[in-house]
Amino acid sequence: MARLILPLALLALATPATAQRNTTGCTAATPHRLIVTIRGVRAGTGDVRVQLYDEPGFLEKGRWLGRVEAPTNGRRTLEVCIPVPRPGTYGVAVRHDANANGKSDGGDGGAFSRDPGLSLLRLKPAFAQVAVPLAAGTSRIAVTMNYRHGFSVGPDR
Repeated sequence: MARLILPLALLALATPATAQRNTTGCTAATPHRLIVTIRGVRAGTGDVRVQLYDEPGFLEKGRWLGRVEAPTNGRRTLEVCIPVPRPGTYGVAVRHDANANGKSDGGDGGAFSRDPGLSLLRLKPAFAQVAVPLAAGTSRIAVTMNYRHGFSVGPDR
């Protein structure tokens, strides 16, 4: 069994980079990147997860192109860098796991690129509402977190 594990591990490392989804954030060698400024994080607790999508996979489970998770470390505003595969048009979804339990709870928040209006009846915007063109090199966007407030959804005041 041990003889089989090492060859399989090496095979996984040999998979072309274009076939692997990025989950580690940016490095100095990242040619195209998006820096997402996340504003209005409730109480600065828990973790945030930033996911990058193209139109065909937008908000489909497991279809993200890049995903970066980061602790808030008490900050209400933070920046997360996510690698971009190539210049193009993408959508960004941000989730705040307020209690860092890895599950969706009533106190968790969400945000999207271009800050579309959300409601309890419309929590998932269309790709056209969040689509942002990302150029070669470094691009920047800012998003504002939205949370449930009784029967409405919006930023904390």
